[in-house]
Amino acid sequence: MKCFTFWVYFYSCLTILAAIGINCAEKLGSDESHEEQRQKMVAQQIAARGIKDNRVLEAMRQVPRHLFVPVEQQLLAYEDHPLPIGHGQTISQPYIVALMTELAKVEGTDVVLEIGTGSGYQAAVLSLLAKQVYTIEYIESLGLEAKDRLKSLKYENVEVKIGDGYQGWPAHQPFDAIIVTAAIDHIPQPLLDQLKREGRLVIPLEADAELQNLLVVEKDSQGKISQRQETPVRFVPFLGPRGKTP
Repeated sequence: MKCFTFWVYFYSCLTILAAIGINCAEKLGSDESHEEQRQKMVAQQIAARGIKDNRVLEAMRQVPRHLFVPVEQQLLAYEDHPLPIGHGQTISQPYIVALMTELAKVEGTDVVLEIGTGSGYQAAVLSLLAKQVYTIEYIESLGLEAKDRLKSLKYENVEVKIGDGYQGWPAHQPFDAIIVTAAIDHIPQPLLDQLKREGRLVIPLEADAELQNLLVVEKDSQGKISQRQETPVRFVPFLGPRGKTP
């Protein structure tokens, strides 16, 4: 990941601050409930920045983000930045999760593929909007943790697989929407092939060594592909034989 040393240092500082914050909150007895923090997160970080889909906003209000981060990061779970989840991976900031979800235009009858399960947070949000979510994680221990977490929290329409996300999940194609949560320098052809006609693919694409852009790829009713850039982003690298070795 670009600027990796900086982000490791940054996250270490956040962890120390979180520990200090937890002690202060316990002493002062003034910490907000997680529900209150979630409501504030949606209002101030997501809706205020232009996310308008009410279904997406409600899903973000419902999913307990603090349960998808390590215990030492829970005080920071509803802040406007990504957080480390181990194995050199991160959970995306709330706004980016909401933005990618809105761009994917997920409907209640949709079958969705996610590449890069991470802690399972994005999959949990998608599960409240879609009929079925399939998600692939390259790092085995991280994927197994996410699988157990999603199961314990009753996200029953999510199936987790450990494997190479570059190849997609052919057994369950075609997909109405595909969300990729790691940056790569090209669009994997297997994902394009597995995207349903009139489907949407949202992916962070590396433009060069320093720049990533969030890209929306659409396949029309005739199978023609179009794409547009949305915003600069910063994601961990896509792992695997066609991405980068962890």
